[in-house]
Amino acid sequence: MSVILKDLNDYIAPSQACIKPVEVKKTSTDNNNVIKIDNSGEYYEVSQEGVETKLQPASITLEDCLACSGCITSAESVLITMQSQEELYNILRNNKQAIIDGKSEKIIVVSIAPQSRASFATKFGLSPLKVAKRLTYFFKSLGVHYVFDTSFSQDFSLLESAREFVERYRKFQEFQENHGTSSESKLTKNNRIKRENTSSEDATQHKRSSDICLPILASSCPGWICYAEKTHGFVLPYISKTKSPQQIMGSIVKDYLASKLGVKPNNIYHVGVMMCYDKKLEASRLDFFSEEYQTRDVDCVLTTGEIVKMFEEQNFNINESSEMPLDSFVKTSQEGQLLRSSGSASGGFLEFILEYSARELFGITGIDVEKEHGVVVKIGRNKDFKEISLEADGKPLLKFASAYGFRNIQNLVRKIKSGNSPYHYIEVMACPSGCINGGGQLKPNESLSIKDWINEVNNTYRSIDSLSPEKNETVLNLYSEWLGGKDSPKCKTMLRTQYHAVETLTNPLAVKW
Repeated sequence: MSVILKDLNDYIAPSQACIKPVEVKKTSTDNNNVIKIDNSGEYYEVSQEGVETKLQPASITLEDCLACSGCITSAESVLITMQSQEELYNILRNNKQAIIDGKSEKIIVVSIAPQSRASFATKFGLSPLKVAKRLTYFFKSLGVHYVFDTSFSQDFSLLESAREFVERYRKFQEFQENHGTSSESKLTKNNRIKRENTSSEDATQHKRSSDICLPILASSCPGWICYAEKTHGFVLPYISKTKSPQQIMGSIVKDYLASKLGVKPNNIYHVGVMMCYDKKLEASRLDFFSEEYQTRDVDCVLTTGEIVKMFEEQNFNINESSEMPLDSFVKTSQEGQLLRSSGSASGGFLEFILEYSARELFGITGIDVEKEHGVVVKIGRNKDFKEISLEADGKPLLKFASAYGFRNIQNLVRKIKSGNSPYHYIEVMACPSGCINGGGQLKPNESLSIKDWINEVNNTYRSIDSLSPEKNETVLNLYSEWLGGKDSPKCKTMLRTQYHAVETLTNPLAVKW
């Protein structure tokens, strides 16, 4: 079976054919059977004896898409049938009927990404705080119970990513010392050796080697993860195991919140409002599915643009909307003002991890990467590639980089494969300009260029004050109350994940099933 996808607008698309094997049970008389279509459009196989057998329709699921190497796209939403406004509407209708019937309803939670909030704010000329309060009113007027903010879960992701980097850096240094290669100049050579060894190791050795692979590559962008799993399996040991803010919020909602409310995880329906279509694919990964409760950590992802369509469907005018107080699990100050993490609008991973590592590894404090204090910054051949170094006496102690867009990602992958990458950490994002320019974001009016629009949304994102994750008391308390400490097994389970190389089909169009 071959399904051809048309009208795609993706950053890369080596193949636009999605191939799924369908099992066909053949008999000796198969060649003489015929296919019949009834008035309702159902298909039947009719044998020579006149016996009709209804044929089951083939379907393509998100799991099929993730497990197939026939295509790489940045907007595979054409395959997604279960993550849409209509699915949310169905849950809301079911809840209303359950109340009428005297049955228990599902708890509905919506988590909104700060990049989406900035896109709304810029489009409608509102402050991010007004957008947050008006979105809370909108969703709760539909029947949603809680409206959260993934800036909150982003703090978990930043803290865990920084701790993971320090862990791996120290193990890497120990490995070098034990093998007589402690010189910084041998970093790339050692990476090449580890990569070559990893390619022939079994799963256990592969996991062990990933503990000392540098550079660490950021893991919060699902478009980049999908690309790496499908086309460059050798790079997977380098990718950070820390979950994205979306998926950590999923763990908070389905584990911590469910426990607090005294309900099972499958009695909560969790919706993410995200800047990117690939977040739908991320939510659909089997790694984020509970076999015990048959539920996903994030049940449905709607993009910024899809929420605006909901505004139109519900005759909702956000500029004239009422407001509601913000719920818990929204990153705010004691005065109720929205807060963000410092750094880029892609999450600030590079900035926070570098500042944290400088202190933990070298005792260097007072640096501010966002303001370029205490670091050396170099812009690459294009604005989407940047190097940031922590130096002492003119020698680099840590060398970080950010690589946005597939042009820079492909160059990065080649360097890692050849063992020529000089970096310790790289913030990788599939979209040019990063998450603020995600495929699901709102578009500018015709009078404004894309470049100027991205700058405006980015400025809106940065218009709110920042607070270090290490000063977020709610998050720090949850490490103890919910996770049982930063080094507990539950902490690793809830905040980290794994990746899977997908076997490549050399020529998907030539495969016959």
